[in-house]
Amino acid sequence: MAHRIQNFESLATNALRTDALAIAEAGYAAIDVGSALAHTLHKDDAALHVGAATYPLAGRRVFFVGVGKCAFAAAKAVETILGDTLTGGVALDVSPVEGAPLAKIEAYIGTHPLPSEVNEDATKRIVEFLSGRREDDLVIMLISGGGSTLLCLHDAPMTCTDESTLWSELTARGATIQDINTVRKHISRARGGGLAFAAYPAEVISLIVSDVPGNDLEFIASGATVLDTSTVADAHAVLARFGIALPANATFKETPKDRKYFDRVTNTLFLTNQNALDAMRDAAAARGYAAGIADAAFAGEARDTGRAVVEKLHGAPAKSAFLYAGESTVTLGSEHGAGGRNQELALAALADVRDDELVLSFASDGHDNTDLAGAIGDAATRLHAAAHHLSPEEFLAGHRAYDFFKETGDGLVTGYTGSNVSDLIIAIKQ
Repeated sequence: MAHRIQNFESLATNALRTDALAIAEAGYAAIDVGSALAHTLHKDDAALHVGAATYPLAGRRVFFVGVGKCAFAAAKAVETILGDTLTGGVALDVSPVEGAPLAKIEAYIGTHPLPSEVNEDATKRIVEFLSGRREDDLVIMLISGGGSTLLCLHDAPMTCTDESTLWSELTARGATIQDINTVRKHISRARGGGLAFAAYPAEVISLIVSDVPGNDLEFIASGATVLDTSTVADAHAVLARFGIALPANATFKETPKDRKYFDRVTNTLFLTNQNALDAMRDAAAARGYAAGIADAAFAGEARDTGRAVVEKLHGAPAKSAFLYAGESTVTLGSEHGAGGRNQELALAALADVRDDELVLSFASDGHDNTDLAGAIGDAATRLHAAAHHLSPEEFLAGHRAYDFFKETGDGLVTGYTGSNVSDLIIAIKQ
């Protein structure tokens, strides 16, 4: 069977590494959107079945709209599952369609993490597509992380540059994703319930893949199909709290508040990092580890998290496995190199990890701000660094984790996975 981790064999140089990589493979498999849809979505001659819910098909057209890092994977699965039942659709993702092109669903590739006119044009097409739906139409949506950046639909004269400025200022000041998306919802007509508004009066099944700690549907992809409880006043309050001025070209707009636009929308939490954590725990247990989920929503500085994970390993008995999900941050100085949250976390762990311990930190979407998905911090990595005369401390100080792991060969390569449920950490002891 092919590995999701493309360099599995070259990384699996000892038993501890082989175990960690196999556990990671189980996590990736559990959040495979295509497989999850195949288990959830079924049809017969009379109806479409989504989990336990049944939707009669007589006299109805069925459409698909996908937004975010899982959009194309979902679109391919939906085309396969529904076949001729599918009338058409639109999907907006951040990376190209893998394999054969989509047959019935229009595919658009946007930019991430910063918005662009490409995103805005694609969003206009999605809204136009949804606005043509009738009351007896059924629209299946797959909403996933990355959707906030992709769903740009500003009122003139606001531009994508204005939004990028807001995003950069908020992230630089340590704003949470809830803060950022509260602002985002009030500057784009496609967020904060905007897609539900556009699809009205059609019936909508919205399957939501969460990359947000806590899984609040209002904040995943800025709640594109969810009734928004925040207001323009809340958006202004976020900016005021961080001392940020609204760009001159920008104005906040209220999100749709009339419940009629949401009465025929079913929002379902489809996949979360819990799916990955449960699968990794089972895989670790099958390999003889006493496995537990240590934290399903870790946060904080990546280097601090890496050190804390190692400290927990130090106090654990042999054959222990600790599993984590969440999203750390990296505070950059004026000068820095290339890297990502997971690579920095693994590099920080390297300073204290013992010979019988290993920390593997990786992005569920396969893209840790670089072409690496993450990295391994263990005794073997230390040996590789010494062989190349590299100082882990110097690379960590300069935020150059990517350069370090490319040189040592201890970075994970997966390519885009077509899923996105946060970052994941595996910490194991021999």
